[in-house]
Amino acid sequence: MDTIIVLLNRDLRVHDHPALAAACARARRVVPLFVVDPAIPPRRRAGFLADALLDLRSSLRRRGGDLILRRGDPVAETMRLADEVGAQAVWVSADVTRYAQRRERRLAAECARRRLDFRTFPGVTVIPADALRPDGGDHYRVFTPYWRAWSAEQRRAIVPPPPVVRVPEGLDPGVLPLPKAEPYGVLRGGETEGRRRMTLWLRHCLDTYAETRDDLAGETTSRLSPYLHFGCLSPLELANAGAASEEFVRRLCWRDFHHQVTRAFPDIDRREYRPRGRRWNDDKDVVAAWREGRTGMPIVDAAMRQLAAEGWLHDRARLIAAAYLTRCLRVDWRIGAEHFAEYLLDADVAVNCGSWQWLAGTGNDTRPHRAFNPVRQAKRFDPDGEYVRRYVPEISHLPRTFIHEPWKTGVIRHYPPPIAVNWDPVDQDLRED
Repeated sequence: MDTIIVLLNRDLRVHDHPALAAACARARRVVPLFVVDPAIPPRRRAGFLADALLDLRSSLRRRGGDLILRRGDPVAETMRLADEVGAQAVWVSADVTRYAQRRERRLAAECARRRLDFRTFPGVTVIPADALRPDGGDHYRVFTPYWRAWSAEQRRAIVPPPPVVRVPEGLDPGVLPLPKAEPYGVLRGGETEGRRRMTLWLRHCLDTYAETRDDLAGETTSRLSPYLHFGCLSPLELANAGAASEEFVRRLCWRDFHHQVTRAFPDIDRREYRPRGRRWNDDKDVVAAWREGRTGMPIVDAAMRQLAAEGWLHDRARLIAAAYLTRCLRVDWRIGAEHFAEYLLDADVAVNCGSWQWLAGTGNDTRPHRAFNPVRQAKRFDPDGEYVRRYVPEISHLPRTFIHEPWKTGVIRHYPPPIAVNWDPVDQDLRED
């Protein structure tokens, strides 16, 4: 072929990019295109996205190419550019959300109308979301059988970055979308930074991941999830590199699990996967207190304040905060998922909404009525209260005995009493099914 457009979405990298590598191998000219879609507001991820796009443009330019940026409807802009450069094909990395599947169908239809070759490629997950199916079903509904099938599945080979990328001459590269303000400064976006962090974490923390993964105050978790969300890192490359730790690879399998569920149930962000007929608490003051980190439950408030300040949360902190909202306060999981989607750098629809539904008992959980005790969780995973003291300074003076239960000391100034203490005293870990 003479010219192929590679439409980029959640695959902002040059390493292990099957669509980009195949296009560079097959065509004389390749147009890496990213369309800033007004229908998908970047929310507080705008700075991270801008970093990723700038880094990708630099990587492509070092290979003789460029990142072409446009703004508008991605299908319309892709077709307009295809007419401009005389493209024969449009290739993309397959995605799973309702919006992504609709976009792919529209692209396929427009390409067919113009007699352009349209193809989807793997790359967003370790194993393609449509690759594994149980007997008699279109997707796995329970994690453990999926984990067994996923672990036994043969993986594709890692694709090296293309040495040369040739774009059509005289093509306007477009302007990078820069945010007006940078809300987070903890993590910088881009493949270069993602690969640096990946290399350091694999070298220094992988071996102890199973023992330290739930330490809320520690800094041993990888914090690579935003780079996976934007495709700055290949999940397959990360899974292969982290194979020495089954616990770590299991986390990546959970990510794939939620993606294959979302592909089969694309309304996962709005409809309950397994409706339970529950009546949710619609008290706006309760919701506001949870969002602002003033529930009176220190471990929950610490998590919510970290989320607002950094755009990232430890997996255990997410579990505690989400379970408290849905299990103790009885608030609709959709409210919590939307709040996380606003603040998290890594909040893709599949993992965010799939995890919230799982915790709320409406998702892929074989035991939807598990008991959960936030105080016991706090004492277990933040035993000295270091995490709480870091984000809830008004009670940092309390001793270890009371840091997770300040109401037992009597009146605490400048900190509210707990909204709800109606949790079951029998705590069952919610991490696995």
